[in-house]
Amino acid sequence: MDLGFKGKTALVAASSQGLGRAVAEALAIEGANVMITSRDPEKLHRVKEEISKKASGRIEYKACDLSNGEEIVQLVEETAKRFGTIDLLVNNAGGPPTGTFEMMTDEDWQKSFDLNVMSHVRLIRAVLPYMRGKGGKIVNIASSSVKEPIPGLVLSNTFRLGIVGLTKTLAAELAPYQILINTAAPGRIATDRTASLDQAAAERLGISAEEAEELNNKKIPAGRYGTPGEFAAYVLFLLSEANTYMTGQTQLIDGGLVKSV
Repeated sequence: MDLGFKGKTALVAASSQGLGRAVAEALAIEGANVMITSRDPEKLHRVKEEISKKASGRIEYKACDLSNGEEIVQLVEETAKRFGTIDLLVNNAGGPPTGTFEMMTDEDWQKSFDLNVMSHVRLIRAVLPYMRGKGGKIVNIASSSVKEPIPGLVLSNTFRLGIVGLTKTLAAELAPYQILINTAAPGRIATDRTASLDQAAAERLGISAEEAEELNNKKIPAGRYGTPGEFAAYVLFLLSEANTYMTGQTQLIDGGLVKSV
């Protein structure tokens, strides 16, 4: 199936590793032109070279601190300058620090708000002028915690839910412009972030990281962690021409982990 990505421009936030990189790579392989970004220009250069070997689309990169509003504006302007427009936006950001409510300071809350909420708000605001006249697709990456809070992740549990509310609200506001917006909520996908959470759990329980992962596998009906590629495949559907009517939705990609309806 031709998913309609050839000639389209995608901006993928936090895309030098993990879920963001998987989505950027999948888009580029399908023929999209992709701007990747993170705070580390050297890492971005390596990732560009690696993806370019597989891609039929063009890859560019620009370093950006997603908690900085001015840098986000510069990122969007540079993307449009290099590719001519922006058709697709994938909002993504690193997970906030782990810990319970009493462990968190005002600074922790503010930094996480800027990174995990305001980065989405600012990126959407900045790309709208390029989408408003012709339509577009936006995917916000959140977490399975939007359906079932995860112990020890109070910051993520709080701010990821805000993204769900933003998505649902903007679905109605952006529909007249033919812009579709959805949230993809990953469960336990095999990324560096998940590995760090397993390590933290292992230290807390006095077991190895491998044993912590096995405990988590037993909670997942599929019996294993998902792969970044499996997650990216779902995001590509949301961004593709196969999706013409789905907007405002939040869907789990979690192997059946979350038991809520």
